[in-house]
Amino acid sequence: MDDTTFTEHFEDMYGAAYGVAYAILGERGAAEECAQEALARALLHWRRVETYAAPWVSRVSTNLALDRVRAARPRLGVPVSDHDADTAVRQVERRRDLALALQALPRRQREAVVLRFILGFHEREAADAMGCSLGTVKSTTSRALDRLRADLGPSWAWED
Repeated sequence: MDDTTFTEHFEDMYGAAYGVAYAILGERGAAEECAQEALARALLHWRRVETYAAPWVSRVSTNLALDRVRAARPRLGVPVSDHDADTAVRQVERRRDLALALQALPRRQREAVVLRFILGFHEREAADAMGCSLGTVKSTTSRALDRLRADLGPSWAWED
């Protein structure tokens, strides 16, 4: 990536930034805003981050999305049925629980989980992005998943 420009990598970086933000927030508009902010920051620091731009942008977008989760307040909305409201509340609670559990992980474990399961990187791609060995990615991911299972509990399940 050394001799390339920001523009040439924009689509890949935007896709990674949007994907991670959407996985955390579950809302397109908010995910787009996080992705746009992450890319704006990447452009400002391009010479420093160009060699590892996609993971850097993903991390920034993750942090922006987690900031939104922390800052979220209940909001009044359009009246919906009790069933729809219950379903929406459960979805928001699951996303919040996941975001908080991810936030509680050590940085390297959070990176491994985000790269592997939110961005869909293969183990080798995650190792390259993290600058470590394949074995380190495997062990770090395993420890992170163990901790997430412990923090979220056996009854936690992802549902859309």
